[in-house]
Amino acid sequence: MKHLISISDLSVDDAIRILDVAEAMAATQSRAIKKLPTLRGKTVINLFFEDSTRTRLSFEAAAKRLSADVISFSAKGSSVSKGESLKDTALTLQAMGADAVVVRHRSSGAAHRLAHAGWIDLPVLNAGDGTHQHPTQALLDAMTLRRHFTNEGRPAEPGTTLAGAHVAIVGDILHSRVARSNVGLMSMLGARVTLVAPPTLLPVGVENWPCEVTYDFDEALAAHLDAVIMLRIQHERMSAAGGGFFPSPEEYHHSYGLDSERFERLGKHTAIMHPGPLNRGLEICAQAADSAQSVIVEQVSNGVSVRMAALYLLLAAKENFNV
Repeated sequence: MKHLISISDLSVDDAIRILDVAEAMAATQSRAIKKLPTLRGKTVINLFFEDSTRTRLSFEAAAKRLSADVISFSAKGSSVSKGESLKDTALTLQAMGADAVVVRHRSSGAAHRLAHAGWIDLPVLNAGDGTHQHPTQALLDAMTLRRHFTNEGRPAEPGTTLAGAHVAIVGDILHSRVARSNVGLMSMLGARVTLVAPPTLLPVGVENWPCEVTYDFDEALAAHLDAVIMLRIQHERMSAAGGGFFPSPEEYHHSYGLDSERFERLGKHTAIMHPGPLNRGLEICAQAADSAQSVIVEQVSNGVSVRMAALYLLLAAKENFNV
């Protein structure tokens, strides 16, 4: 496997292999010297056509901790703002000697196009494309859940799956590449996944996804949940689509927010997750976000390990994922 574009590109063995390597990478980050020589001499391009903080910095940290050189590209202030195409930008970066491209783009399918159009001959890692996929976010979520579901927050044993876990993903499913990737990966690893959202924030065809769907957050909370993943309300995509997805922020929070009352009803071992950035007071209250059950900061830490694993397996391991 040459690229990491979509969760659907992975087999169960591929996914577990990435998670196991991520655990090995995480173990190295407790050392005084965190850098590994694995990708010395390699150059990784971060090609970001869409705003990002956590994902961009996480990929940059991952590459640097593997001793790769990193070139970070932002569409703002670049030739893209003058009309340069994705193809010409990619060709320019390959000519500069890149060994891999991490791409984030507002258009669904952009990462696949970059990887398979024949423009460049480089591994491509999808850091989020439109409302389509965000595979490394799903992998870091799975790493976090795997630890808390099977080993009380400690590193998971090699080969561990999510069989028996029950996860609720709540909020703006319609615009969420995180939800799409998580449903695919977590169900692949054996978890039961329940989507919770108003009808206006569910995509057409969701009944064909490998998950359950409910409009009632309180009904979902009545089941035993091992984790609840609260999704950000994506105001920017809603505004572009004309808005009108729910009556008001107050109404949304009342029906679908993890407020103080719902937080009190969560099981004491239910992990609270969020891909960030948080809209505090809308999808999640401060009490829940800052509680001992919140693993949101741990997700960020695990993101660096997962991205180290992905870069290692694509650029350094023999036969890529099949080492």
